[in-house]
Amino acid sequence: MPFVNVDAQSIFYTRHGGTELANAGPPLLLVHGAGGSHLHWPAHLRRLADRIVYALDLPGHGRSLGPGRTSIEAYASFLCAFVSALRIEKFVLAGHSMGGAIALAVAIQQVERLAGLILVGAGARLAVSPALLQALQDDFAGATATITRLAHSPETPASERRRFLDQLRKNDPVVLRDDFLACAQFDQRSSLDKVSIPTLLIYGRQDRMTPVANGEQLHAQLPRSELHVVEDAGHMAMLENAHAVIDLFQAFIEGVSTPQD
Repeated sequence: MPFVNVDAQSIFYTRHGGTELANAGPPLLLVHGAGGSHLHWPAHLRRLADRIVYALDLPGHGRSLGPGRTSIEAYASFLCAFVSALRIEKFVLAGHSMGGAIALAVAIQQVERLAGLILVGAGARLAVSPALLQALQDDFAGATATITRLAHSPETPASERRRFLDQLRKNDPVVLRDDFLACAQFDQRSSLDKVSIPTLLIYGRQDRMTPVANGEQLHAQLPRSELHVVEDAGHMAMLENAHAVIDLFQAFIEGVSTPQD
């Protein structure tokens, strides 16, 4: 699996699809959420048959080295540097939760680089409980257990919740807390008029971290957006109901794609 040097840090990413897909349309870039890694995207989505797909581990996450970032804007600047390092031009950018905030910040800053935007369980503002932020500092085990409970619908199998918790606890506690602090400080509600590209909004019906109301607010402010609510899913909709989410991704990508020169 490849690494690339970005801002003097070794960044891990996966790429599916070779030169035979170079003219298939804009590639897809997947950005995970707080305390996550590329593994928070289902394997079938990372390996779409007819599209080049990149999925990275943000700095300080998964197999990527270096410290994390302390603001969504800093993560967005990093992501633009990552894309430049790989010489990716026009692309479809997808982000989940904090990754969605990062994707939205990129769309606001450099919308000309994007062919489309996909936000899963995200928002123009991300509310984080002060109690959770305090727990992330004082009680890492308890805080990660709370995040795991809030991130899944009650129907999610215990084995999936356990896998999520185990992955979450592999994070440096400082990185995880900084991720949630970055989310708490993020608010781009006044800048949404800069997002002029086709946008797909996906929310789990039972999402308790970024409720469907977040999507309804975004949908009302983004004229080229479409909103879809995924049943039998919470905040981790792309894992809890992967087939439904992948179908939505594929239909959207096909709709915005045009062959590149």
